[in-house]
Amino acid sequence: MSKHLHLARIALIALSVPIVAAADDSFAIDLEELHQVGPAPGTVIDSTNVGDYDDILDAEVARLLAAGDFAIAVGEPISFDTHPAFAAATIADATTLGDEPGELHGYQGGLPFPVSPNSEDPHAGDKLAWNMRYAWSGDNGILTDMIWHYRDMHRDKIEREVRFKASMMRFMHRHVAAPVPQIPNNPGEVFFGLYLRATYPPDVKNTQLLIHRLEDDKRQEQGWMYVPFQRRVRRLATGQKTDAFLGSDIMIEDFLGYNGRIKDMSWRYAGSKLALMPMYRHNEQTELVPSQDDEFSFVGYGGAGGCFPLVRWQLRPVHMLEGSPHDSGHPLSKRFFYIDSQTYTAPLGLIYDRAGELWKLGVSGFSHPDHHAPENAGSGAPIFDGASMIDLQARHCTTLTVRARVNVDGLRATDFQPGALRARGR
Repeated sequence: MSKHLHLARIALIALSVPIVAAADDSFAIDLEELHQVGPAPGTVIDSTNVGDYDDILDAEVARLLAAGDFAIAVGEPISFDTHPAFAAATIADATTLGDEPGELHGYQGGLPFPVSPNSEDPHAGDKLAWNMRYAWSGDNGILTDMIWHYRDMHRDKIEREVRFKASMMRFMHRHVAAPVPQIPNNPGEVFFGLYLRATYPPDVKNTQLLIHRLEDDKRQEQGWMYVPFQRRVRRLATGQKTDAFLGSDIMIEDFLGYNGRIKDMSWRYAGSKLALMPMYRHNEQTELVPSQDDEFSFVGYGGAGGCFPLVRWQLRPVHMLEGSPHDSGHPLSKRFFYIDSQTYTAPLGLIYDRAGELWKLGVSGFSHPDHHAPENAGSGAPIFDGASMIDLQARHCTTLTVRARVNVDGLRATDFQPGALRARGR
């Protein structure tokens, strides 16, 4: 097949594979079509052949491949079927946007806007942003291991290692883990809580971060930090969310793809296409690194500076979303997301500096839950399996090595209260 014919076929298939979710069906993609038009599983894309695949690659990813910074091994397209409870809670036309930014009416659960975006809809970008916010990732979860490596790409050197433990909980719009549909006694109307604690090295040990993402997007999100040498819990200032967190390449606003309010950005739907994304079966990867207890093997990293997750990428239908901050003092001019149309996770993101120049590339690997740690099987949640935030201007990166578990027992709402930070810091 000629490249031009291949491009035409890719374009036609991209229009035929978007999902339309309803209460009585699952979120589906056409695997047969993806097999027909995508590279054969096992294909390796590198500097020698990247030009043959530029139609299904992000332009910056293609540039890095052409430069020899890394290579992509192609995996088999697989379906990431969501949990039946989340699919059942998804009702077309039940949720509507309000007149003001950040307003959402009628949302009860599932995916707020299940019909695929329409380029003629002026609010398509806002709807995608809401879908990304409420995407199914489990009702709670823990990262029992999370290791950050600060890496110099010029010298191919690890400069620093920081270890964390993390946990997260949906307080509202819960679908599987009791209590459903929400945690009782939630006067602040917190939708989602995120907690992070550093365990190593000694200079940052017991540094803690707590974020409350509120149900009302018009209210300012709340955050707190415990700094050990001060022995005090301090409210997180707005500006701290866009500072380098503990000297890494990651901002608090980068957490979970985008850890901010919908209303703080102007959202634009930039089209849909087929593209290679780092989504895969964890237990079929060939570059896994054994953990200390040998019960689980982590995703490995390679390429320039060891900045790239060594996982397979598969052809996925994606929606492209651009977000531009309203605040003129924000350090970014825009964020660009590739959103997987089946899961509404964002495996790939690009960050542009205030001058409009490409600054960072974020790569997040997601494993199918049934091919990860046994406790995640059946959850229907794409499992966050590792990530890299690459500063393309400074040739520096921060990689995240993680072990994630979803819908776990033992997490309590009181674990996500500011008062718990000081107790844990002693």
